[in-house]
Amino acid sequence: MRNSNALPILIFVLLLGAGLSLSYASLELGDPHKSALIALVSVMAALIVSYSIKIANQWERVVVLRLGRFSALKGPGLFLIIPIIDVVAYWIDIRVITTAFKAEKTLTKDTVPVDVDAVLFWKVVDPKKAALDVADYESAINWAAQTALRDVIGKTMLSDMLEGREKISAELRRIIDVRTEPWGINVISVEVKDVLIPSALEDAMSMQAQAERERQARVILGDSERQIAEKFGEAAKTYADNPTAFHLRAMNMLYEGLKKENATIVIVPSTAIETMQLGGLAGVTALSASLSQKTASKAAVGPWSGAPPSELASEQ
Repeated sequence: MRNSNALPILIFVLLLGAGLSLSYASLELGDPHKSALIALVSVMAALIVSYSIKIANQWERVVVLRLGRFSALKGPGLFLIIPIIDVVAYWIDIRVITTAFKAEKTLTKDTVPVDVDAVLFWKVVDPKKAALDVADYESAINWAAQTALRDVIGKTMLSDMLEGREKISAELRRIIDVRTEPWGINVISVEVKDVLIPSALEDAMSMQAQAERERQARVILGDSERQIAEKFGEAAKTYADNPTAFHLRAMNMLYEGLKKENATIVIVPSTAIETMQLGGLAGVTALSASLSQKTASKAAVGPWSGAPPSELASEQ
């Protein structure tokens, strides 16, 4: 809603005051008929002049009709009209305007009902067309945006709508701009804010995404197992050609298992004992007892650096 300007009111008051002053002076001179005439003329002049003065803001354009026909496009600033003959038909805002619109329960191309919210940014570039070629351009552009949105939704798959909002926005801008160009309106951009789908479908899509992540995790785990098996195969070939390295590796593995603080029971296959040449089951038992004593002394005395595999062989 436009704010009224105080300048026409001020001019009306000044003219009326000057006329009444002249009327009073004439009355003092003893001419009451002339005084009444001056008062009447001053009131009419003040009304006509104040009504003729119009002021448009910087962002406004005024459509003036003269005897029902388009006369001129006025503004911004001060301009005059002829009372009774000229009529101010429209005050048009040429700034960028935002309009929110939506499409509720609209079926996509794959028959999924969705609710879509969008925002339209537009401006009037030809005030004459906006005033004369369409009855209510704001309502018209709102309806044009809604129908275009429903049309685009009906031609788009749900997956494309969720992933390609920029493409949908560009298509909406093109369609709406074509429809509103004859009205002197330019569509700057269209932004799709939100796409709402039914809760049941949302849960199903979430489960599908979770299943896809689990499948990818299993594939990665299987590939890791394959790589580990390949490395074990390469290590086996190395140990087959070097029995000493295999013996030291076996002693190190046994040592790492026995030196843990809470390791109380160790099960070692007999074939592994024979391979490591530790002197049979009695030697393994003595080695385990020795490591247990060192672990206990570590808690009582202080940190123990541990014995290397070479010392294990000597303790045997």
